[in-house]
Amino acid sequence: MWINRSFFRLVPLLGMLQAGVALPSAAEAPLSAIDWLSQSVATPATLPRVAPMPPGARAPTKTGVPQPGAITVAPLGQRPPVGLGLVTASRSGLPLDIWAKSQSGELARLLRAERPDALPAVRGLLYTLLLAEFAPPKDGDPQNAVFLARIDKLLDLGALEPALALLEMLEKPDPESFRRWFDVSLLVGEEERACRVMTATPQIAPTFPARIFCLARGGDWNAAALSLRTGTTLGTIDPSMDALLARFLDPDLFEEDGDLPPPERPSPLVLRLMEAIGQPLPTATLPVAFAQADLRSNSGWKARIEAGERLSRTGAIPPNRLLGLYSEQKPAASGGVWERVRGVQTLEAALTARDPEAVAASLAPVWDQMQAQELEVPFAQIFGGRLAALDLPGEAGQLAFRIGLLSESFETVALRRTAANEAEAFLIGVARGEADGLVAPDQMGVAVQAAFAAKTPVLDDDTTGLLSEGRLGETLLKAIDQITMGASGDLREVTSGLALLRHVGLEKIARQAALELLLLERRG
Repeated sequence: MWINRSFFRLVPLLGMLQAGVALPSAAEAPLSAIDWLSQSVATPATLPRVAPMPPGARAPTKTGVPQPGAITVAPLGQRPPVGLGLVTASRSGLPLDIWAKSQSGELARLLRAERPDALPAVRGLLYTLLLAEFAPPKDGDPQNAVFLARIDKLLDLGALEPALALLEMLEKPDPESFRRWFDVSLLVGEEERACRVMTATPQIAPTFPARIFCLARGGDWNAAALSLRTGTTLGTIDPSMDALLARFLDPDLFEEDGDLPPPERPSPLVLRLMEAIGQPLPTATLPVAFAQADLRSNSGWKARIEAGERLSRTGAIPPNRLLGLYSEQKPAASGGVWERVRGVQTLEAALTARDPEAVAASLAPVWDQMQAQELEVPFAQIFGGRLAALDLPGEAGQLAFRIGLLSESFETVALRRTAANEAEAFLIGVARGEADGLVAPDQMGVAVQAAFAAKTPVLDDDTTGLLSEGRLGETLLKAIDQITMGASGDLREVTSGLALLRHVGLEKIARQAALELLLLERRG
């Protein structure tokens, strides 16, 4: 066992980020962060395209790129971006050197991989890999590919606050890092600080639209207008952005004109400019990171609730923040989001009053609402432990038990419960890591049971090779992918992924993921 079993004794930020599951529309692939970022700096915003390497292969030697064992030079006291993190390796429960035997290009590719249906438990592990500080990969990440991949994955998940915290740790942001910093600041409403950094950092050459926006935000409207005329004359501002910036700088000139057509693929800068001219864009069809803009206090309650629900599905905000949104005031309407608000408030009142009958009456309806929105895990993190502690009778008690198993208190919930049937006995066994000899409820249960057998399944050759080479970080990303594929129906991957987590000491995550596989409808 290589990994400290105190994995979940993390700082509150990581604990908050372990709820929710993202489910973008299957009709179209979600835009990655690199596709929707603003063109805010003048240098080409392109990332190194590194082809994946086969296991065990060595990177080709390139002039100027540090090779394994080579000495790299950096200014004293300046930490390389790849080593920055919000949580120390020891606090995360993972070894410091999980990336140290890997190549940066391959790590960046694996970190950026799309995992739209990842279960909350394994998504929590992914967040840890993104947020903790680890030793650099063996080539030193000379192009900052791993650091940028970590930031981009956080942006893809909508986790803007930790992404911004990582970016603010940079002593001297390079253009690609600042490009992300600028856009995150726009979405969370902290653009004035980003504009100050842009002004104070000579190596960052802003594009005309970004320069104009920052000049105007700083009150220098004349310089902003001059920059717009210059950019238009030089042909560096496209016509749609020209029209948008013109209205932003002098809306009175366009009072008689109609609205601008909505942009097909807005960037965060376009989003803020459209808002400033009185044409705010709905964010529901935009990448989930844009939902953070609706959490600001100038948004209506309904918009903030819906944004909070989207972000809760990806674990980008803590469950209690969603509860706070639901609890702000009494709903004045019915249907849709208001039924969820009413259901949560009714259950919360019943729990506060310690009224088991009222809890039992309100639980099933609100649970149906949460299931319809795939918010079961955030709901369970908020209410699961309290519900299980009531020992409700009958069907309400069975439902409360299952909800409790989706919470952080799943082991305590399992220990308190006397199984009412074989299905509950199996769930209790999985929660305790003792599934041998129990009756699996279905084929998914059989796959889960195989991973928790007394004799751990043999790992495949690729996994064994990764572990023997010390490439633990890549191995953990492989386990995440296996369980994610398994949730869509590839049951062999379920067994392999769960067994791999157990093999490297992540027993608690393996049990949580197994319970989610059994209790959540995430089958493709």
